[in-house]
Amino acid sequence: MTTSPAAETELDDATLAGRARDGDVRAYEQLVLRYQGPMFRLAAKMLADRAEAEDVTQEVFLKAWRTIARLQDDAAFASWLYRMTTNRCLNVIRARRPSTEVDPDTTASTRTDTRPDHATEVSSQMAALTDALQLLTPEQRACWLLREVHGRSYDEIAEIVGTNSTAVRGRIARARAQLAEVMKPWR
Repeated sequence: MTTSPAAETELDDATLAGRARDGDVRAYEQLVLRYQGPMFRLAAKMLADRAEAEDVTQEVFLKAWRTIARLQDDAAFASWLYRMTTNRCLNVIRARRPSTEVDPDTTASTRTDTRPDHATEVSSQMAALTDALQLLTPEQRACWLLREVHGRSYDEIAEIVGTNSTAVRGRIARARAQLAEVMKPWR
């Protein structure tokens, strides 16, 4: 029995991951469609470079397809993807030269204000936040983004970054304090 594409989009991650593990390309395509946006946004914020984020996202999904047979718990597919994306971003950051330029234009604002002065202010705030995120350690940045932008639990973040939830809480607390300090002029 063949499942229609519309029915596959309604399936949960565990079902799609199980089918993908069995070689079902269409099931994996549905997972890619479901998660390519969140993985790209995470990579873009961590790396502050659109091209690198696109490369990382593509690499992660290719690696996931090649290694999905190793996934032990189909329900953990999303966490597995977040962990691969985060680790790949951390590796890219570590491989960079010590000084990197941050291009605030790589992060487009989703606001569509009709007041140009307000739109400019919001764009400036987003640029300042992008710059501020680059001041955090890569580990702090990963934990903060996974919690604040992607809504992951402390335990899930700990699993993704390979530490314990206490360390995650500490990294997020330090990141929040540093970001609050840097973003003071925008309050």
